[in-house]
Amino acid sequence: MTTFEHRELKGITIKNIVVTIISTASIVISIMTTYFELKSDLRDVRMQQEAQNRVNEIRLRVLEGQVALLQREVEHIKIKKI
Repeated sequence: MTTFEHRELKGITIKNIVVTIISTASIVISIMTTYFELKSDLRDVRMQQEAQNRVNEIRLRVLEGQVALLQREVEHIKIKKI
């Protein structure tokens, strides 16, 4: 009598089925792990980008304020010359 793993179902051994199932589960787990890591990385990049956008907006407002101030000073200097 053969062992349970060596029994055949229409040419396919139980051992082959078990190996196939375990291999498939391993591949699925690997893919899921990679997916969730990528998802986490994307979330981190998105948060960093949003923070950088806020910093850029603040810098832009400061520069716009400085330009407005310089324009007023130029106008003031032009008026003084006239």
